[in-house]
Amino acid sequence: MEEAFAKLDIRKPENIVYKRTDLLVDRPLSYCPGCGHGVANRILMETIEEMGIQDKTIGISPVGCSVLAYDFMNIDMLGAAHGRAPALATAIKRLWPDHFVFTYQGDGDLAAIGTAETIHACNRGENITIIFINNAIYGMTGGQMAPTTLEGMRTATCPYGRDVKIMGNPLKITELISQLPGTYFVTRQSVHTPVNARRAKKAIRMAMENQKLNKGVSFVEIVSNCNSGWKMTPNQANKWMEENMFPFYPLGDLKVDGKLVEKK
Repeated sequence: MEEAFAKLDIRKPENIVYKRTDLLVDRPLSYCPGCGHGVANRILMETIEEMGIQDKTIGISPVGCSVLAYDFMNIDMLGAAHGRAPALATAIKRLWPDHFVFTYQGDGDLAAIGTAETIHACNRGENITIIFINNAIYGMTGGQMAPTTLEGMRTATCPYGRDVKIMGNPLKITELISQLPGTYFVTRQSVHTPVNARRAKKAIRMAMENQKLNKGVSFVEIVSNCNSGWKMTPNQANKWMEENMFPFYPLGDLKVDGKLVEKK
């Protein structure tokens, strides 16, 4: 076996198992180690490269951890004010309808300060793709409670846990927008295992391909961890996510081809 590996020339194309996409800038990611953002960035850029649309793709990243995306994505990127990415994406897509336009947003951005922009872009049926990273916390600004923070979950601003009597219920924004007539494809995925990352990549591919159909918004939520904000190791955070986040935010398609998916 050792002799076989010794003779293996990894420089030959037929022996390459994985190659870094050229659409990721060759620099260390500044996301916290163990965070799902890095994997989400990779599969998004791999998808765009495989589709061969890098010269006709424009991404918008707003404030929060997602703002770092333009440091790593080697495509045309624009920064938006906090929560305003869907509005900016709307303008770009209407000006250049032949381009592929996506937003890359966190839950504090998309489901809090940007709720209005999200809801109205989805209700209008703008022909864009929205990538939504949900880690149930404000990651960049210190770990405060977000709209998606679970009941009983501790954060910097609810150190004893979210009390729904005082702070309200967690917002299932993805279920909410799936009911709007302007959404064509709505799904919830994760990237914490290789299998889940492949499923998420397939969903992103479909969301980008859908722009050719001009049928409305394609919305991909990716449930992720925030081991720094959750005060856990990456392994602990992934386990906690599986045990607590997934029951409340179940993975799977919510809407396909403009039709709601019936739950079994």
